[in-house]
Amino acid sequence: MGVGKVLNDVKPYLAMVMLQVGFAGMYIVAVASLKRGMSHYVLVVYRNLVATVVMAPFALLFERGVRPKMTVAIFLKIMGLALLEPVLDQNLYYMGAKLTSAGFASALVNILPAVTFLMAVLLRMEKLRLRSLHSQAKIVGTACTVAGAVLMILYHGPVVQFPWSRGHHHGTAAAASQSGASWLNGTIIVVASCVSWSGFFILQSNTLQSYPAELSLTTLICVLGSVMSGAVALVAERSDMGAWAIGFDTRLFTAVYSGIVCSGVAYYVQGIVTRARGPVFVTSFQPLCMMITVAMGSTILKEEITLGSVIGAAIIVVGLYSLIWGKSKDHLDKAGAAAVAELPLTSVVADVNGNGKHVLGAHVADVEAPTVKCAH
Repeated sequence: MGVGKVLNDVKPYLAMVMLQVGFAGMYIVAVASLKRGMSHYVLVVYRNLVATVVMAPFALLFERGVRPKMTVAIFLKIMGLALLEPVLDQNLYYMGAKLTSAGFASALVNILPAVTFLMAVLLRMEKLRLRSLHSQAKIVGTACTVAGAVLMILYHGPVVQFPWSRGHHHGTAAAASQSGASWLNGTIIVVASCVSWSGFFILQSNTLQSYPAELSLTTLICVLGSVMSGAVALVAERSDMGAWAIGFDTRLFTAVYSGIVCSGVAYYVQGIVTRARGPVFVTSFQPLCMMITVAMGSTILKEEITLGSVIGAAIIVVGLYSLIWGKSKDHLDKAGAAAVAELPLTSVVADVNGNGKHVLGAHVADVEAPTVKCAH
């Protein structure tokens, strides 16, 4: 019983850790393909098409009898989810990462939990009690996350040499100076993608309450995302139809990998964990992805990591784990309240003599009513 409870408590954490490893790999292969000339508009279309093909059979097989009836309100919510994530977030993130770097973009995405938390508070999905210690921890964590992101944007500083990448960056200084003019634009675009992604998590949490079928919801998001992002790509790449060409190279691998791992599997796993722990919990594991991406980016893509990015990322991590601690206390409070609610009902009926009847299940025993003294 105890081991089963521990495993059940660990599953959301393990699922999110594995998902962040998957996202880190996607960030690296995607940026490598984009910097070799692949269109991010086309990548988004192929990514969602692959996710649709992979997830649709599972949705049809496993949720055939439990899929809720589709209504106009639910369909509009799913359209909103497809617009927020496959169309806006993915296009904006790829564009921003191409203008900056995989390591910087993944570090800046760490503002995602703070943005999600602020949205949840404004929409009254999160409760704040200013006298509560864990609510104070969530506020401090959000402030630290924003401060770290601002530091990363405003201060770059010298390049930091990691032991595994020492001597690898001799050819990147010129590229860094050339991209300096577009760095700010890339930063703003990545921040905009975070806002869109946060809105997706909030709306997904709301949609799952009326449409609790994660596989079917994932498939519908990918289908609509493919259609909507395809329309955007046709307009954006109308003068270069060769951008749609794809062969057995990194472009095909990027589309398949990101479609299966970061769209199909990610939407499904995030949906399950969101229902259990809420959208803020889901977004709180981004620092792990950042650490893996920075290590891989500096090694594989030969990217430079500046001192400002390292300091800002460290502040963001401190803020995020303060936020996670506050959320964990919320979960414990909810679990305790649920346990109390499951206890047998007990009622005490006082009679005119000051005695009472203690009723527990089918047993009735005479008990003496407590004496209450009022202090003035």
